[in-house]
Parts: sequence; C-alpha cells; structure tokens
Amino acid sequence: MTTHPFHNVTHAAEPAALLDRLGTVFRTFDEQDSGCVSYGLLADGRRWFVKTATTPEGLSSLRRAVALHHSVSHPAVVPLVHSFTTDNGAALVHPWTAGEVLYHPTRSRHGGRAAPGRPMARFRALPLPRVHAALDAVLDAHLAVEAAGFVAVDFYDGCMLYDFDEHRMVLCDLDEYRQGPFVLDADRLPGSTRYMGPEESVRGARIDLRTTVFSLGRALRLLLDAGDDEEHWRGTPEQLEVVRTATARVPRDRFPSVRALADAWRSVV
Repeated sequence: MTTHPFHNVTHAAEPAALLDRLGTVFRTFDEQDSGCVSYGLLADGRRWFVKTATTPEGLSSLRRAVALHHSVSHPAVVPLVHSFTTDNGAALVHPWTAGEVLYHPTRSRHGGRAAPGRPMARFRALPLPRVHAALDAVLDAHLAVEAAGFVAVDFYDGCMLYDFDEHRMVLCDLDEYRQGPFVLDADRLPGSTRYMGPEESVRGARIDLRTTVFSLGRALRLLLDAGDDEEHWRGTPEQLEVVRTATARVPRDRFPSVRALADAWRSVV
C-alpha cells in the first residue's frame, strides 16, 4: 500500500490551504480547459500530483476517474492513491510520475507538436524499438481497460506521459473513460478530433469497444509518424494496414475489440 500524507483527509474546505499545511506546492496547473486545477506537492520527501475540480463538468470527470481506477490497475496507468471532497467538489491524489506529457494544450496555447524540442517531436525521433515498446504499453493498458468493461473517451497524446530517461510510457488523465457500451446523449463527446471516431460526434450513436479501437488506431498512426502531416510513416505497410482497419469510418469495419487490434498489431511488429 502506498503511504501518502492524505490518509486522514476525507474533506478539505479549500484544497490549496490543505496542501500548504501538508508540504510545498512546487507547480500549479491552472490553465487547463477541463474545469480542473492541479498541483505538484512535495511532502515528507515525496512528490504528489493533486487534481481538484472547479466546475460541475470537472467534478463529473473526477467521479468518473475514481470509478475507473477502482476497476483498472496496470503498470502503464498512473494509479489513484486517494480522493477526498472539497467545498467546491473533489480532489484526487496520484503519485507524481517522472516524464513529459507528449502534448500539453492550455487555454492560451495549442499546437506545436512538431516544433523541435517539444516532447512529441522528441518522441517521434526515438529509435523504432523504443517507439514500438511505448505503443505496446498503450495497447496493453487498454487491454486492462477493456477487461474492466470501460471504453476510452477523450484519449489523446495529452494522456501519454513518456519518461525519456527510463524510456517508459504511462497513461494519465483518463478521467472521461466510462463503462460501456453506452449511447451518446449529447451532440459530442469531449476529446481531440485527431483521435475521435466519427460516431463520437453523433447524438444517439453507440459508443463501444470499436470506438476505443479507433482512438488507439489513431495513436498508432500519429506516434509512428515523423510529423503531424501524416506523410512520413515510419512503420511497415503491414502495420499501416492494421491502422487502416482500426480507423475505418464505419465501426463494424474495425477490429471488434482491443484484444483483436493488439493481436493484429503484434503479429506485424
């Protein structure tokens, strides 16, 4: 069991004041468009990532995250070690995990994936065995998600945390993942259009494992390319054919499950 300084905390009126009492806030993430504010906290010689909800939408996301983490545990998914309520909603506590998010949009900055020195550009320049290992971790984590009965929502490169020193890929910020299948009761699900299946923008559409397969197929396509224009594929024709099947516009034309996608991908790597 992970020891952390929040063991006796079930409610905090103001999370920022609690963090100041427990340790030192060394970083604040307050430019996200998710309705959440997060903090890096140093306490008792260890670092923690604390995410708080500031809007009703953010609170809904954190509640979904708790449900996911209660059902899914995997080495490639940053774990949830504690949660507590606040006067404005809730807060989640994760261990601070080494690495860099491959894409980190904020309210004031978007784009720049391909700019030299950015995490995504550096990842795309890695030797192919490193990239393949990272992609395998992404697929393997989603096998655990699938086994727990969840489908991916709002999965994109902002959920991918890569440690360039240890060459390890882990996933974070999976707060919109939901039990599936379900019927979309809104005009659009949250997410990046670069990773979203067409059905995610159709009210009344069925969202299921084939939707997860689409998002994973897009991850394979975008991370195994040398640039954002998708004209510099670093993989093989066989791998590209797997991607094409995974990202077919019509869901029934895709692989029926993450397991089927992973098996097909691994057979050509």
